[in-house]
Amino acid sequence: MHYSATNMAQNVLPWILLLHFLLIMCSSYGIIGRELGMNHHGTITSNDDHKHDHHHHHHDIDPSLMVFLTMKDLKVGQRMPIYFPKRDPSTSPKLWPKQEADSVPFSLEKLPQLLQLFGFARDSAQAKAMEDTLRECESKPIKGEVKFCATSLDSMLDFAQSILGKDSGFRVLSTSHKTKSSVSFQNYTMLEDIKEMEAPKMVACHTMPYPYGVFYCHSQTTLNKVYSVPLEGENGDKVEAIVVCHLDTSQWGSSHPSFQVLAVKPGTTSVCHFFPADNLIFVPKVLQSHAGFSAM
Repeated sequence: MHYSATNMAQNVLPWILLLHFLLIMCSSYGIIGRELGMNHHGTITSNDDHKHDHHHHHHDIDPSLMVFLTMKDLKVGQRMPIYFPKRDPSTSPKLWPKQEADSVPFSLEKLPQLLQLFGFARDSAQAKAMEDTLRECESKPIKGEVKFCATSLDSMLDFAQSILGKDSGFRVLSTSHKTKSSVSFQNYTMLEDIKEMEAPKMVACHTMPYPYGVFYCHSQTTLNKVYSVPLEGENGDKVEAIVVCHLDTSQWGSSHPSFQVLAVKPGTTSVCHFFPADNLIFVPKVLQSHAGFSAM
C-alpha cells in the first residue's frame, strides 16, 4: 500500500506530538558525529578487570559524553556508566508545519537574517548553536551515507519513506524510560533479553539545537545493527534503550571521538552508541514487534 505524507502524518502525528515535549533547544547529544553525526564522547570497558584503569584514563571526560561501546560489550551482566539526558518540557521547541518551515530560510548564508528574525545577538550562545546546526546540516556526507535535516514532520517522514521504500510502511523506535528519575548519569547493568531488531534498512534522526524543531536524519549503505537493551541503574532506574552498532567504520575520520575513548582505529572494530529518548529510528513496518520496545 502506498503511504502519502498525509497518511503517514495521520498515523504517527499523535506519537510525534508527545515526543515534542521531550525536546530541548540545546541537546546534550547533538547529532551522531561530524562524519556520522556523533559530536559527543563515551566510554565503556569490555573487561571488568580493566575497568578501574579505563575510567581513570577518561576521568576528565564530561559524564554527559559517555555513550560509546562495541558489540562485544552487548552482553547480559555488562556494567557501564551511561548518560541519559533529562529533557525540560518547558523549553521544548516544536516541529513547525511544513508550509511555515518552508517559508523561513534554513541556510548558513542567511544566518544574519535568521538571527534578526529570532532576536538573537550575533555573539550569543543561541547564535553559536544555530550556526553549528546549519553548518552540520550543510556538510558533505561520508561515503555511503545519505543525510537530510528535517525542519517539519512532513519532510522527516518523506525522507524516511524515500530510504525505506515508497510502498512500505515503517515503525518508529526510541529509547524508553520505564521509571521516573532525576538522575541522568550512573552505572547501568545490562539485563536479560537483549534483542537484535531486524533492520535491513534504517534511518536515524537526531535532535538539533535550533529555535524550532530540527532533526538531523541520515542513513548508510554500510551494515548496521539495532538492539533493544534492557538496563537497570544503580538506583533502580529501568531503561529500555536503543543501541545502534556501525559495523564498518573505515570511512570515519581518525579524529572521531569514539576511536579515542575506545582506543581503536577506523575500520578495526564496530562502534555502537546509546540513543537518547528524543532521538528516533525508522525501520520497515513489516518487522516483528518486540515487547517492551517503544515502537509505532
